[in-house]
Amino acid sequence: MNFVLELAIAALIVLGGVFALVGSIGLVKLPDLLTRLHAPTKATTLGVGGALAASMLFFFGIEDRLSIHELLISVFLFLTAPITAHFIAKAHLHEHVELRDRLPPTGRPQGWSTFDGVPEAEDAERDSDPPPR
Repeated sequence: MNFVLELAIAALIVLGGVFALVGSIGLVKLPDLLTRLHAPTKATTLGVGGALAASMLFFFGIEDRLSIHELLISVFLFLTAPITAHFIAKAHLHEHVELRDRLPPTGRPQGWSTFDGVPEAEDAERDSDPPPR
């Protein structure tokens, strides 16, 4: 039983290391900031998550202790990484206005809030009305 547990811990560490390596390679090799930003926020988050899962499994299965530190770190990481990536991407779009024309359509009359500002009062009222039955 102990061997299987150690094998699972080792597999999580190796899997986390592979994800971190792929994210690091993507950070170096991808061409521009918006694509480069995708690699570390996705792959590296999974890499750190794998190492944290291995640590939780180690303390629970081998040390017979319940450690929630790793769980708290994981929650913090999974909450802050996408928000930080969003802020960096938004700042990049404001700095490089020529990228504005390459944005996909929003499907709404307002456009992108990054560039178009708040909707007019009548647009907001129309959007907030419940659909007819």
